[in-house]
Amino acid sequence: MNTARMRAAFAFALAASLCLPASVMASSTQGLDEVKQMILQMKQQYEERIKALEERVRVAEEKAESAEDTATRTETRVAEVEIEAPDSAPTSANSFNPAISFVLQGGAVSYDLDPDDFHFEGMPLGGEAGLHDEGLSLWEVEMTASANVDNLFYGQATLGIHKHDGEYEIDIEEAFLDTLSLPGGLGLRFGRFFSDIGYLNTHHTHAWDFADAPLVYQAFLGKQYRDDGVRATWVAPTEELLVEVGAEVFRGDTYPGGGNSGDFGDVKHGFIHIGGDVGDNSSWQLGISHMDVDVKERASSGHSHGHGDAEGPTFAGDSDLAAIDFVWKTDFPSGKKLILQGEFFVRDEDGQVIFSEDDDQALFNYDGKHEGWYLQGIFQFNQRWRAGIRYDRLDADNKLAMVDADLDGDAAALDEDEVFEESGFESSDHNPDRWTLMFDWTPSEFSRVRMQYARDNSREQSDDQFMIQYIMSLGAHGSHQY
Repeated sequence: MNTARMRAAFAFALAASLCLPASVMASSTQGLDEVKQMILQMKQQYEERIKALEERVRVAEEKAESAEDTATRTETRVAEVEIEAPDSAPTSANSFNPAISFVLQGGAVSYDLDPDDFHFEGMPLGGEAGLHDEGLSLWEVEMTASANVDNLFYGQATLGIHKHDGEYEIDIEEAFLDTLSLPGGLGLRFGRFFSDIGYLNTHHTHAWDFADAPLVYQAFLGKQYRDDGVRATWVAPTEELLVEVGAEVFRGDTYPGGGNSGDFGDVKHGFIHIGGDVGDNSSWQLGISHMDVDVKERASSGHSHGHGDAEGPTFAGDSDLAAIDFVWKTDFPSGKKLILQGEFFVRDEDGQVIFSEDDDQALFNYDGKHEGWYLQGIFQFNQRWRAGIRYDRLDADNKLAMVDADLDGDAAALDEDEVFEESGFESSDHNPDRWTLMFDWTPSEFSRVRMQYARDNSREQSDDQFMIQYIMSLGAHGSHQY
């Protein structure tokens, strides 16, 4: 019996041992399925969290883009870090402390022809048009202070020290206030400032891509037009496209106005700017402007140096100036940049011209139609080196009819042909044009050295012009306009 019982126990133990791995295996398989299910649940939870985070990032990016678009549709659109005096309202914690900067400009210049005889055929010079002094000299020093006045106004003042008629003088280049809190995209500027006609006129000279102004700016705006007045702007609430409409009213004290005899409202100007992005790396801007000038007494320098001449002709009448400008900018992924820029001006003047020679005077009826344009390209190889090329051209069509050759009644009559030639208003077959090449080095955002060569055909004889320019910025400075 004992032997039988032992055999039965042994058989039972053997059966139990054979069944144990199967049960363990079944339990192990069940646990593995549970682990897989937990991993799947965790994966789903993480995917939901990732989607939620992506949605939050998308919303934040849309808000940032909306804020950027709003900031872009302001007076100081699309800033670039370059050498520039403060042009925009500060936004830091100490924004009510004025930012102060100095910008020094100078260089060495060489001409083949006499710079004092610089002129345009059929277009007398005015304002500050003309050439830099030959040799090594200091061209200009600018001191700029800017700050928020309070939560309603932003102010900026720029004093310029430059040479005029062989002597250095201090000039109030700009002094204006901007509103900060007008509703509906409205803005207001009042004081003394550069007009928003064209593209280049609002940029300070040290922010130009060439050492001198295009011929159209010298002929039509006296190098750069600024005056005492008011500007009102409105920025449309668009998302993909910048649309800015503005109007300006000035006294007309500076060229192309009529000198110190101007009254507020003598110059009226309207403009529109449209711009946007093309892809991720390119942007563009188109501008259209029209300026109406009531000229009471505008002196020009005839064939002499472009800083005024008592013996030059004096014009009184109406002057209409229209302009169209276009800018394209591309930032390549490699760090290179390309800027294409061009402007076209058309001027129509109708009035009377008085020409004086010694004690003699002559009166003309005058009708002048002038055109001018330039096109330039700038290529930036890297952060420090750039090269550029520019072409300028002017055309003049004038009609003069002598009314009186002896206005005083006690002087000898002037020779009509001689007066036409000396007045600077006489039309000719020669159309001024110029080719310019430049190469500059920017070791930092505070300094730039530029070499420039121009083949200038403003006069009937060609002039080879060589320039080396330096631009140095001291102190706080803001960013460039677009």
